[in-house]
Amino acid sequence: MPTVHNVLKNPDLITVINDNGTLEKNFSQIGENFNGTKVIYQSQGEKDILLIESVVPVKFLKLRWKTSFPKDSIYLADDWERGYGTLGFQKITPNRIMPWYFLMSTSNEKIGYGVMVQPNAMCFWQVDPIGLTLIIDVRNGGNGVELGNRRLPVCEIISRKYENVSSFEAAKNFCKAMCPNPIFPQQPVYGSNNWYYAYGDSSSENIINDAKYLSSLTYNNNNEPFMVIDDGWQQNHKIDNYNGGPWFKGNSRFPDMKGLANLISSYDVKPGIWVRLLQNESEEIPNSWRNPINNNLDPSNPEALEYIKEDLKRLCGWGYRLIKHDFSTFDLFNKWGFEMNPLVTENGWNFYDHSLTSAEIVKKLYKAILKVANQYDALILGCNTIGHLGAGLMHLNRVGDDTSGKEWERTRQIGINSLAFRLPQDQAFFSIDADCVGITGHIDWYFNKQWAQLIEKSGTSLFISIKPNILNNQQKIELTQIMERASKQEQHFIPMDWEQIDCPQIWSDGKRTHKFDWFEQNGIKFNSRTSRYLSFLSIIP
Repeated sequence: MPTVHNVLKNPDLITVINDNGTLEKNFSQIGENFNGTKVIYQSQGEKDILLIESVVPVKFLKLRWKTSFPKDSIYLADDWERGYGTLGFQKITPNRIMPWYFLMSTSNEKIGYGVMVQPNAMCFWQVDPIGLTLIIDVRNGGNGVELGNRRLPVCEIISRKYENVSSFEAAKNFCKAMCPNPIFPQQPVYGSNNWYYAYGDSSSENIINDAKYLSSLTYNNNNEPFMVIDDGWQQNHKIDNYNGGPWFKGNSRFPDMKGLANLISSYDVKPGIWVRLLQNESEEIPNSWRNPINNNLDPSNPEALEYIKEDLKRLCGWGYRLIKHDFSTFDLFNKWGFEMNPLVTENGWNFYDHSLTSAEIVKKLYKAILKVANQYDALILGCNTIGHLGAGLMHLNRVGDDTSGKEWERTRQIGINSLAFRLPQDQAFFSIDADCVGITGHIDWYFNKQWAQLIEKSGTSLFISIKPNILNNQQKIELTQIMERASKQEQHFIPMDWEQIDCPQIWSDGKRTHKFDWFEQNGIKFNSRTSRYLSFLSIIP
């Protein structure tokens, strides 16, 4: 249990970067003017609240605590959005960017440092041998935010000390402390998604066959699965070329999207759908609605946001009850998460509404999406979303980059890593989705079976992406049993060796222990794709 409500004392130094320059002051000078910016730091019970007022555009704040850390300490950090296979514990690494929160673990104690979910800024931590730094990005796009007469609650800073608990239990408790109002699906979510065998080359007929096959795997389950139609259904879809809107209708291979939802439902399977809301080629969209760095929709423009909401209403009105919205982080900031170190976007540009921080604009989008979904009793699954901003605003979050239906090494690196080190967020921030089990015949069932087993044993959302009739009878029986357990999410195995390895093998629920075999005898397969895979530059694995 926590023994100290807030481990952090007041910061020693505060730096403000605004359009008048950079100014650093001691904490005792905090009430003074920082070249046109006023900083307010308030201690309120179990957290500290940082606020600012500014008559000039303001970009960054930096808080510095002069302190030391135990030499035997190791650190678990989060990522900006999805995990890219690099999550895990490390020794003190001064240049390491630790977005949102981190956990320090020693043999005697565990301490979490973070900001509460849904802050109004992009925040990251750094630790070095003589101190702790919190860097806060309050920009609007790539320029300073113009607050006018507004006082901005920037973030709520929280820390907790835990003793006599495991690092996993401490991480789980800390995630719950950072998110007081999460939302979850009423029933366990599981099912199928066609992406990792179709990769956009699909049709209504294919989806119906997928739904039939999924039904054959789950017909004894009390909780119906979801059949999620991924990229490839939209009217302007071009295989391997374009995966944006408009989202008015399906293409020639998907002529009746509402009728397709009804057909999916007829097989005792719930319809779900993928959408990329911010990328849209529609000629009716005026330039003022578009983001200047990439021409995508800018949700800080009220008219653009209403247009996005109408697209969502259309999908829900067709009958889809799980909306997987994708690419929004990239489409807002023009960077993937692994490129956001240290800044989430480049300098020198603004969103339409200059008065809001980038974090506020992201939350504005998430809130609008959730509001529409609630009108139709639909679930929201965020993909390429910022979990710390979306906690409490989405039911499920895809916590890692793409797994694969072709290369086991990518699934091992991305899927297992993201599941293990984001698992403390499950049922604390939202329900987590570690991405699909791609069953295509390219990956040995020996490994895919274990990956499916791990997901269902963890008690998180299991989605399979299966080419119909690729499994033999015994394999189908095994998958049916796995899906039955996934429909209940009653098991809760956690990683036991996560401080020693970045793809944990040993998992336990406190009573039973399971050791997984993740590694091929011949090691990683080196081919023409390997360099792209290792550098995360391959979007379609």
